[in-house]
Amino acid sequence: MTARVTSMARRSSRKKGEGQYAPLPYAMLKSDAWRSLSGPAVKVFMELHTRFNGGNNGALRLSYAEAAEALGLGKATVQRAFRDLQDKGFVVLVRKGNWYHRQAHEWRLTTKPVQKAKGVDVPSHDWRSWSSEKSERGSDAERSGGAVVPFQNPSGRDGSISEPVRGKSGGAHGSGTEH
Repeated sequence: MTARVTSMARRSSRKKGEGQYAPLPYAMLKSDAWRSLSGPAVKVFMELHTRFNGGNNGALRLSYAEAAEALGLGKATVQRAFRDLQDKGFVVLVRKGNWYHRQAHEWRLTTKPVQKAKGVDVPSHDWRSWSSEKSERGSDAERSGGAVVPFQNPSGRDGSISEPVRGKSGGAHGSGTEH
């Protein structure tokens, strides 16, 4: 390629007004950890992500009060959101803040690399190892052998006669025909 073509390609790839963006990989978006996050936790994650500039992961500062004001949430809600993000492996608290010295907590996004003096640490993606504590569902789940409710009432002297359920005919609702 000539220098002129390379220069034109570079100019056309930079669109005006786009700025920075936060890539959200499908693997993360479809994970159980992401899908189980609360709405406020997703908002806090995105706000924390806006403070990432490519080289400051591990030193991302966002106080509860600042997040609450920026996102229109209560401080307690923001605190629960940060706890949710930590429990599910999306953020790590690197250094606790100090309210008296007006220093916010410092966070690390597990989805981004960390710049070190001697190289770069790859993202830890701790969210991949999170699993819900729900029991299994579906046909492969272990059967507990619990009581089974009968499908019909017992027939006999003390029970009622089982008969199919039918809609009321001639009522004021509907056309009277089944679909």
